[in-house]
Amino acid sequence: MNLWLGILLFIGTVVAMEGFAFVAHRWVMHGPGWFLHESHHRPRTGAFERNDLYAVIFAIPSIVLLLGGVQLGWWPGTIWIGAGIAAYGAIYFGFHDVIVHRRLPHRYVARSAYVKRIVQAHRLHHAVAGKHNAVSFGFLWAPRADILKRQLKARSDLIPVNMDPD
Repeated sequence: MNLWLGILLFIGTVVAMEGFAFVAHRWVMHGPGWFLHESHHRPRTGAFERNDLYAVIFAIPSIVLLLGGVQLGWWPGTIWIGAGIAAYGAIYFGFHDVIVHRRLPHRYVARSAYVKRIVQAHRLHHAVAGKHNAVSFGFLWAPRADILKRQLKARSDLIPVNMDPD
């Protein structure tokens, strides 16, 4: 397979995964999959939460595509796509679990406007108690905080926990 086509597949997959993650977060995790995701919206008592099972679930397609492409002779593009899914998972882990939720100890302080925006958007996502009326379901892209705050205020039946994340 042409290297440039592989790189394009890889980058395209990483970008597409943000759309997939948005849909999964909005309509699965805050829908029928709430029984797992709810743990993420509650204080964690140990190192893990039920929501971590989503990482395992979402890793399965990546593992299958990488295995098929490397070991089973599938179309070589499956390797690039599987790697793109894995890369998105690694980026997600770095942003969401390490930077936003500080599940690993570190001294990093967000200074770039982009990282601050992602952190603030995710905190505003958690400003709602329960699975309904939340905002900002993306992980690597988010609307500006003022837009999210307007959306939160427009929802009359929500009880905000903290609308000023910083």
